[in-house]
This record gives sequence, structure tokens and C-alpha cells, in this order.
Amino acid sequence: MAEDAIKSDRVFQHTPSNVNEKIIRQIEMAVSYYSDHSDKIEPRLEELNKEWDIERLLETNASVLSLFGLILGIFGKRSWLMLPLFVIGFLLQHALKGWCPPLELFRRLGFRTKEEISRERNALKALRGDFNAISQIEKVPTDGKSTVVLQAMAG
Repeated sequence: MAEDAIKSDRVFQHTPSNVNEKIIRQIEMAVSYYSDHSDKIEPRLEELNKEWDIERLLETNASVLSLFGLILGIFGKRSWLMLPLFVIGFLLQHALKGWCPPLELFRRLGFRTKEEISRERNALKALRGDFNAISQIEKVPTDGKSTVVLQAMAG
């Protein structure tokens, strides 16, 4: 089910399959490694909480390039004003279609989607035992089940 969420992501769909496969293998290898090194799960979860996803990177990249073009256009050659125009167009294209020119480069550099990061995070939390309470959900009164599930997911 989690893999379906990843595969239905627009960024995933617009990334070459060999790049997607590499990212999925890295997630699987990481989870396998941490299953044997449970003492290192907590630091890894902290790293994952700080990891930039592809959307954040694209937004930051667009902002920096647009500001750069505006500054050079205002204080230098006016032709630099074309840069923010192109960048905003790329960002709009990404918002509407899930693809823009820098996407493939950033994916090849290893930047992941929120769903890919969440998949690794949730697998590590499961290894750590955060979801153990859910396995006992049938013993919880109906009015308390949602609380148990939400607490386990927040773990």
C-alpha cells in the first residue's frame, strides 16, 4: 500500500525508472541495515526529519534563481528579467504536471519525495516498535481505537 502511494506520486511518474528503482533499493537497504542495528534507528529518524524533499528543493531553487534574476535585471541588464520568467514557468509546470526541467537532475542526485522519506521513516518506526499497540487494537474499546491508532502513528 505504501509503495502504491509512492508510485502514484507525480514526481515518481516523471522520473526515469532506473532512478526510481535506485531510490527504492536505497530505502530497502536502509531498512534492512537498521533492522540489524536498532540502536542506530533514533539518529536515522532525526536525519529523516531534517531531510529536504524534492518539493522543498524545487521551491527553494526557484526562489533563489528568481531573486537572482530580479536583482541582476534591476541593477544590471534587463535581459536577466527573463530568468525569473522561465523559472516561474517551470514551477507552474511542475505544479500542474509534476514535471519540470531540474526535476530529473535533482532526482538523480538522490532527492526523494515526501512519500519516499515517509516510507523509510514509518518502516524504522515499525522496527522500533512504535506500532505495537495497533496489533492489540481488537482488545481496545471502540471509542478508544482512534486514540490508540493516532498515538501509535505519532510515535
